[in-house]
Amino acid sequence: INETDLKDLGGNTEMLVDSYMELWESGKMNGRKKNVDEGKIVYTFALGSQKLYDWIDNNPALASYNVGYANMPTRLANIDNLISINQALQVDLYSQVNAESSGFRQISGNGGMMDYVQGAFWSKGGRSLICLPSTYTTKDGQLKSRIVPTFSPGTITTIPRQMVNILVTEWGSVSVKPASTWDKAEKIIGIAHPDFRDELIKEAENMKIWKRSNKIEP
Repeated sequence: INETDLKDLGGNTEMLVDSYMELWESGKMNGRKKNVDEGKIVYTFALGSQKLYDWIDNNPALASYNVGYANMPTRLANIDNLISINQALQVDLYSQVNAESSGFRQISGNGGMMDYVQGAFWSKGGRSLICLPSTYTTKDGQLKSRIVPTFSPGTITTIPRQMVNILVTEWGSVSVKPASTWDKAEKIIGIAHPDFRDELIKEAENMKIWKRSNKIEP
């Protein structure tokens, strides 16, 4: 975190964690350029180390609000240049995002994800980033893709495709906010693990949302 060349960062989060403390203490985060709650990290609750809790105590740099304020999308949208970062479990080729379940098995709740996606989506100069590793490994050692053609039955769509802005894996980032269905599919396949791209192309063709003649050659 402290190796970033970013400066004058501002903070607004549902859950305050140690990384915010580290950014503030390093001088990279100070809230000076926030046009809403200037000079304050806004949060609802904290979860981290004892060092974090000691840092919170009587700290004038922090403002703890109820979730109705900290997560209100219309208030978040008033913060210029708001960049929200959320994590997902799966993304399909339509750009729908699952951050809650593995099929029918519930893993997490939606929390404030939609709030921060919407707030950043509407913010002047804002961007919403949804990040995920391109793969995971099963208990028996099988490599599986987190980029999938469509979600399996029972899977929860946490973020609908029309609200998705930027998707990020270790293979790159793509903006799907202005994209057509076939363009989204092509871009998303491009940030999938290379071992799964041919299979995803084949599935996209079967789904009739992409074909090789769509591809824009450089």
